[in-house]
Amino acid sequence: QNREGWDNKVQYILAQIGFAVGLGNVWRFPYLCQKNGGGAFLIPYFIMLLLEGIPLFYMEIAIGQRLRRGSVGVWNHIHRYLGGVGIASMVVCFLIALYYNMIIAWAFFYFFNSFQSPLPWSSCPTVPNVTINNHSVAECADTSATSYFWYRNALDISPSINDPGSPVWRMCLALVVAWLIVFIGMFKGIKSSGKVIYFSATFPYIVLIIFFFRGITLPGAVDGLVYMFTPDMSRLADPNVWRDAATQIFFSLGLGFGGVIAYSSYNDMKNNCKKDALTVASINCGTSIFASVVIFTVLGFKAHHRSQQCIDQPSKMYYIANWQSVNITDCTIKSELKEAVSGPGLAFIAFTEAMIHMPAGPFWSVMFFCMLINLGLGSMFGTLEGIITPLRDIGLRIPKEAIVALLCLISLAIGCTFTLRSGMYILDIFDTYAGTLPLLMIAFFETMAVAWVYGFSKFSDDIKLMLGGDGPGWFWRATWCYISPICMFTLFVSSIISLAVKTPQYEVYVVGGGYKIKVDYPGWAIGFIVCLIFCSIIWIPIIAFLRWRGENVI
Repeated sequence: QNREGWDNKVQYILAQIGFAVGLGNVWRFPYLCQKNGGGAFLIPYFIMLLLEGIPLFYMEIAIGQRLRRGSVGVWNHIHRYLGGVGIASMVVCFLIALYYNMIIAWAFFYFFNSFQSPLPWSSCPTVPNVTINNHSVAECADTSATSYFWYRNALDISPSINDPGSPVWRMCLALVVAWLIVFIGMFKGIKSSGKVIYFSATFPYIVLIIFFFRGITLPGAVDGLVYMFTPDMSRLADPNVWRDAATQIFFSLGLGFGGVIAYSSYNDMKNNCKKDALTVASINCGTSIFASVVIFTVLGFKAHHRSQQCIDQPSKMYYIANWQSVNITDCTIKSELKEAVSGPGLAFIAFTEAMIHMPAGPFWSVMFFCMLINLGLGSMFGTLEGIITPLRDIGLRIPKEAIVALLCLISLAIGCTFTLRSGMYILDIFDTYAGTLPLLMIAFFETMAVAWVYGFSKFSDDIKLMLGGDGPGWFWRATWCYISPICMFTLFVSSIISLAVKTPQYEVYVVGGGYKIKVDYPGWAIGFIVCLIFCSIIWIPIIAFLRWRGENVI
């Protein structure tokens, strides 16, 4: 086919790395290790990588390169009833892009605020007359300056998801900047995003290396690493640990999004896709572990500093009558490390607190948030390519610049929901439910389509044509045909059961109290969660039914 392509192999590899290596490698993977048994979590992680991650990643690259189409075109070609799989991937990409760029907007907000000394989140706000506004100062003292800045200054968070509030203007501006940067990087297709990717894919590694050498010299760094990698083998008996490992693999490699297929469709058909798959998957896995080392050296330093502050304070002992009970504040570094938080809290609360105690704090803050922005943009380019390439492949007769502009404008308009005072609660719903379960089901159908509908023998012949040699061996046959589909279906069913038996909850920041509590989602939010899960995968049976009826769709 007369199809545009990458300028060179390096550009393609960097694009796949930029798509695979994202924010989840820096804040989600370290949190999952800490939460699920430290070094013990690496066991299910590597098992899932071997049995699920690498086989599916190789399959998506190979099928995209062989058929030279986006996700919709690939599954339409394999069978006319499977076009809904590609539509489902596009919907998931759209939903994830909506909230993912809001996280990049948060990083932009902190990046712009980092050019100040001292950093604006380094101390609690002061008021001339504490009798007038003592409430906010007391709240900051009860939590921390970084936490107060995040929840009250940056987000101006509401006390409940039922209280949406008005848009926060500074977050609106940051979101406009984020979508403008995405448009500039993508409006000419891979010819523009491929150029940008040289910087966005390599700069985070430079920053991580710099932070590594700075982090290991900080007091408390060793304590952070020991806490991080001390294995708790008992956690391996918990099925949630295995589900977390599998989910992290999906998000980390971008499986089911359609972005991997879209990128590989611009390759030369004789490209060594097997080598590419193993290379990118290995780099992605290594990045997660290396980023965890960097993060926990800095968190160890933060814990060391807070531990010293705790020890220097007057002893907090409370004596009960007749000396029956004594409660002494635990000032150990280990107790401080237990407070490590996940997701945005890791970057915007815990990490920022560590940087205010480092010499030249603004410099480290600028570097860190510039790294987050670049990690996010690399993943955003691949996510949106999973929408744009299928749209063009199904014959949408609109210039690509217009498609990108329209997509960015629509996404910006909908994404303004996340700039409301309750926006973080809504974003957490998207982050937790919009991609996890749908991606499992999409990847299940992809694997079944290639291994059983298209046929392993035909797919094996395609790989022989592209790579030469004897084709895929017994390991690839076992994983593609049996092991991977069984793993994904089991994880999907167990996740649905877990969701059904326990009412979903979310963390509410208590305005005025400075602490968080978990509460049940209201009824409308649970209904919204169900809609998010099924609004993508519902297209698989819908398109199959319409095609069965003889309707000429997509």
